[in-house]
Amino acid sequence: MMGFPRREVVEGLKKQYPPGTKVVLDFCDDEYREMPSGMEGVVTGVDDAGQLHAKWANGSTIALVYGHDRWHKA
Repeated sequence: MMGFPRREVVEGLKKQYPPGTKVVLDFCDDEYREMPSGMEGVVTGVDDAGQLHAKWANGSTIALVYGHDRWHKA
């Protein structure tokens, strides 16, 4: 079972990925949405649980989970 990331990690994510940052999806295991590697998105925010919220090229607004999903800046 995954826990929440430490506060310092969340604050670091918020600084590294401010709203408007372009990101590329490396991995997202979501059984309800097709989220292929290489898809681009624009960050809308990072919440206090360390989830990166983005508007994705396929129209999805799925959040990525720190420590589970993987992404990088475009």
